[in-house]
Amino acid sequence: MTFLLNKAKTTFAFAATAAILASICVAYQAGSVPASRLVNPDELVKILQSSRNEKPMIIQVGFRTLYEQAHIPGAEYIGPASKPSGLQQLRKRVESLPRTKFIVIYCGCCPWSHCPNIKPAVDALRAMGFTNVKVLYISDNFGADWVDKGYPVTEGQ
Repeated sequence: MTFLLNKAKTTFAFAATAAILASICVAYQAGSVPASRLVNPDELVKILQSSRNEKPMIIQVGFRTLYEQAHIPGAEYIGPASKPSGLQQLRKRVESLPRTKFIVIYCGCCPWSHCPNIKPAVDALRAMGFTNVKVLYISDNFGADWVDKGYPVTEGQ
């Protein structure tokens, strides 16, 4: 029962924060990311649970508040890729990695078509020569498309 109450609190807090952020987000054509570079939440969960597949580096390119409320276990917080400081941090974090490294980026701040962070992050990684980058497709927000579906989450930093 405590787990369900905590999950409900997390989901509510996440949804409230996401709604506020969505009201200030501008469209950055996340929809222009080719389908071949997308991974759905259920697919990512299978990848993370599989012992046969290479585990991806998971990078959250959204807002700190959302990351602290709930994020994918093992995900690294980089910062909003819609800001120069977030892009700089992303480049710094991956600069020494092999260009074939399996990387999954996600945001989840607002509906896919309004996300200000996905497209700049994808463009930066592609410009650096990364060839195995996937984007977690979150149609509404991280709370609705990940947390509410019971996928694993970690709270805090």
